[in-house]
Amino acid sequence: MTPANRLRWVAIIIAMLSSTLNYLDRQLLAASAPALKMEFHLSNTEYGKLLSVFSIVYAVTAPFAGAFIDRVGLNAGVSIAVLTWSLAGAMTGWTHSFRELLASRTLLGVAEAAGIPCFGKANGVYLEPGELALGSAFNQVGVSLGLTLAPITMALIAPHYGWRAAFIFCGALGFIWTPIWWLTAKKIPARPEKSARSTERFSDLLRDRRLWGLVVSTIFIMALYTLWTNWTTIYFVEQWHLTQAEANARFAWIPQVAATVGGFLSGWVAFRWIRKGMPVRAARMRISWICAVAALVTTAAVPYTPNVPLAAVAVTLSAFWGICISTNLYAMPIDLFGPARAGFGVAALTFAYGAMQAMFSPVIGKVVDRVGFNTVCLGMSAIPLVGVAILSISTREKGGRA
Repeated sequence: MTPANRLRWVAIIIAMLSSTLNYLDRQLLAASAPALKMEFHLSNTEYGKLLSVFSIVYAVTAPFAGAFIDRVGLNAGVSIAVLTWSLAGAMTGWTHSFRELLASRTLLGVAEAAGIPCFGKANGVYLEPGELALGSAFNQVGVSLGLTLAPITMALIAPHYGWRAAFIFCGALGFIWTPIWWLTAKKIPARPEKSARSTERFSDLLRDRRLWGLVVSTIFIMALYTLWTNWTTIYFVEQWHLTQAEANARFAWIPQVAATVGGFLSGWVAFRWIRKGMPVRAARMRISWICAVAALVTTAAVPYTPNVPLAAVAVTLSAFWGICISTNLYAMPIDLFGPARAGFGVAALTFAYGAMQAMFSPVIGKVVDRVGFNTVCLGMSAIPLVGVAILSISTREKGGRA
C-alpha cells in the first residue's frame, strides 16, 4: 500500500470516530433507561414512545441532511452536525422534566441524522469502489464502539456522579473531535475527481426503483439492530432481574463488541471476494443471505436460553449477524449512485432506519409490557430475511441479471 493510500485510511479512521461519538451520545439513553424510567415515571410503552419521537425527527431530517452534505461538502457538513449533536447530548444531562428530555432528544435526532450520511460521503470521496464495504466496516466499528462505550461509561460514571454527568462528559467530546477532523481534512484532502458534483438531478434519483428497494429493505434488515441497541439493558434488568449497573457492566456491552467484529468481518470478506473477481453486488448479496439465515436461528433461540450467560450469548450472536448484513447494505447506495450522491443515498437508508425505529419502538415496548421479551424475539427473528429478499429483487439489473 502506497503512503497516499495509507493516508486515505487515516482520514477514514478519523471520520469513523465521529460515528463513535454519534452512537455514544445516542446510546447513553438506553444505558440509563432504568434510572430514567424511574425518575420520570415511564412505562416501557412510554419509553418506546420517547425513542419513537427521536426516530421520527431522525427519519424526516435525514434526506435533507444528506442533500445538505452533498451541497456544502463533507467538512462543513460533518462539523455542523457533530457540534450540534454534542450540544444536544450534553443538554440531556441538564434536563429536569420529561418535556426538557423530549426537547433535547429531538434536537439530537435532527443533528444525528447527518452522522451516517457524513461517513457515507467520506467513504465515497476517499475510497475506491472495491473498498467501500471495508470502509463501511470501519464505520460499523465506530458505531459499535459507541454502542459498547455507552453502557460502560454509564456504569463507571453514574454510580459516583449520577446519570446526568455521563451525558455532559460525552457531549464535550465532540468539541474535541471537530478541530482534529479539520486538521485531518487539510492534510489529507479528498480526491478532486471524486468530489465533483453530480449532473443527475435529485428527482431522477427519487424515481430510481433501486433507491426505494434499499429504503424498504433497510426497514426489515435493521429491525434487530434497533432491538439490541435500545433494549438490551432493559432486557437484562426485566427478563433476568439484574440491576442497571450489573446489566451494563456485565452484559449490555458484549453484543456491541460482537457487532464490531461482525461488521468488520463482513466488510473484509466482501473486500476479499471483490478483489478476487466476484461482482460487487454478488459478493454483498451472498454475505447478506448467509447472515440473514444465521440471524433468524440465533434470535429465535433467545427465548429458550436457561440462564443469563447463555442468554447473553444468544443476544450477542443475534446482534452479530444483523450487523454483518448492514455493513454491505450501507455500501450499496455508493455502489449504485456514486460518491457525488453518497450523502443523499446513505441518508435514504438513514431515513428508513429512523422510520422503522419510530414504528417499532412503541410496539416493542407495548409487547414487552404485556407478554415480555420472548415474544418480541420470536416475532422479529425472520424480519431481516424478508429484507434481504427485497434487497435481492429490487437491486437486480433489468433482465434478471445479478
